[in-house]
Amino acid sequence: MVECLAQLLAAHRRRIGTPKNSRALGPFRQAVLVLRWIRERGCVHCLARDADVFEATGYRYLHEDIDVLADQAPDLHEVLNRCQREGMTHVILDGTLIESDRLAGVRKNGNDLWFSQKHKAFGGNIQFLSAPDSTPLWVFEVEPGSTPAIGAGIGIPIPIPVRHPKGKSERALHVDTRMFNTLLRHVRALGERAAAELKQRWRTLQHVTLRPSRIGDIARAALVLNGIWK
Repeated sequence: MVECLAQLLAAHRRRIGTPKNSRALGPFRQAVLVLRWIRERGCVHCLARDADVFEATGYRYLHEDIDVLADQAPDLHEVLNRCQREGMTHVILDGTLIESDRLAGVRKNGNDLWFSQKHKAFGGNIQFLSAPDSTPLWVFEVEPGSTPAIGAGIGIPIPIPVRHPKGKSERALHVDTRMFNTLLRHVRALGERAAAELKQRWRTLQHVTLRPSRIGDIARAALVLNGIWK
């Protein structure tokens, strides 16, 4: 995996015309730095120290690596064409909150823009598509944590479970409605499994310390790495 990323970084340097031996780190060591950050949720200060570079240089390399990886992520048309070629009957849409440090920003109603009332935490709302077997396929742009999950990047009607009457159990619902809820829960569980795979394998997604607007790029970078991993 380090070698794959190092090759991408080397190609990027050639593309932008980076003079030979002008960087503090070569492509391989730069790849190690970003992989430790994404995989282990490492402290940039510590990673820069281990690589014997200034912290500012470490951050610069980190942002460059994220951009290089995110650019490798497929667009929606590529993903849907792939699904069609592979005969997938459907894809699963789900979302998750990627937590972050607190960020200034206020909505029109006075609430914090990046605060999710549902999760009681600051972060960015990421919606994604996964295959029927829960393999992550594609990631939407990040939305502030205050954005309702059902409206983050989607403009079409989405079926949601039917709530049972207040004070009563789900058995108060019609048997067909209960079956509908069960089927939806089954599908959503596969989507939640895809989110868990990304967050547990690429631990920086558990809490991003960069600015929240970068969460979408970081998630796409993790998606690309996840494909290389497999």
